[in-house]
Amino acid sequence: MSSKRDYYEVLGVQKGASEQELKQAYRRLAIKYHPDKNPGDQEAEERFKEIAEAYQVLSSPELRERYDRFGHAGVSASAGAGAGFGQGFAGFEDILDMFGFGDIFGGRTGRRAGPRRGADLRYDIEITLEEAASGLKTKIRIPRLETCDSCEGTGAAEGSSPVRCPTCGGAGQVRYQQGFFSVSRPCSACRGAGRIIRNACSACRGEGRVEREKTLEIKIPAGVDTGSRLRVAGEGEAGEMGARPGDLYIFIHVKGHETFKRDDAHLYCEAPVSFTQAALGAQITVPTLDGEETLRVPEGTQTGQIFRLKGRGMPVLGGRGRGDLFVAMKIITPTNLSREQRQLLESLAALETQDGQTDDRGIIDKVKDIFS
Repeated sequence: MSSKRDYYEVLGVQKGASEQELKQAYRRLAIKYHPDKNPGDQEAEERFKEIAEAYQVLSSPELRERYDRFGHAGVSASAGAGAGFGQGFAGFEDILDMFGFGDIFGGRTGRRAGPRRGADLRYDIEITLEEAASGLKTKIRIPRLETCDSCEGTGAAEGSSPVRCPTCGGAGQVRYQQGFFSVSRPCSACRGAGRIIRNACSACRGEGRVEREKTLEIKIPAGVDTGSRLRVAGEGEAGEMGARPGDLYIFIHVKGHETFKRDDAHLYCEAPVSFTQAALGAQITVPTLDGEETLRVPEGTQTGQIFRLKGRGMPVLGGRGRGDLFVAMKIITPTNLSREQRQLLESLAALETQDGQTDDRGIIDKVKDIFS
């Protein structure tokens, strides 16, 4: 995608940066921008995802080689850049534990040993204002890692099973003494799983998970707005070696509408009225999400005057009732007048000039006389 920044620039490292330099850069930026440390900060969340995607590619020798040769086009699928699809979120504690800070910050004891839960996934969906008003059911396709059917997630070939890691004794972590601090780090031999595979499954190459697409039917409730987020529990990526799966987060984007402007549950629109309708009063039809509705325009209506249609706005998300529709009058000045129309307006102008009339009711009465 052409709008993406260079991954090296995202992490703030040179193109020839070592694995350790990449880790240090990622650790520093991930801790700074992680959503757990910046609750409600959309910009920090987007920055974190950008950082995670860059590190995901550059930390893999194979993906990094493809990226260096072909740029983003060479790794777009591996980086989770499918249409409408975002990549998983790592937990804040997982980031700290990844780099050996599990026992330092806030007196935490680090993540438990064993296989990691699956990553949470993000899916962005765009809907119309009418769909947001009524709610809808729709199907989406999610590319994700799922448990391998051949080995049932163990990663071991048929007839074998993982064995306890001899390096960490199955703990998944190795403890080091650094000055006054005792620091636990994930075991490099088993990558923190506590088990190692002697004979890998051929289907998943020992990973225990394979990449697939799944079609899900989701229900979007009435009243959602851009920025609304739905959580579908257990529909993220499968966990390692049978660990629980992550969750799927669906982010809603509501398209702009050619007629209505939205403010929370309220809607706003304009209604054109003719000069005579505004002066004499009339019944006009105005658009609503439920179809056209009749509105009484009183005599002497001015351009920009706003009328309220109660309960004709958007449904209240998670609540009861609906917002209101506010209709602003837009008086249309007549053009391409016929001879008769021009004569009538000239008569009105003459009457106004004759009396120096400034009273609005007087003008309206004269309009009635002329146009009756």
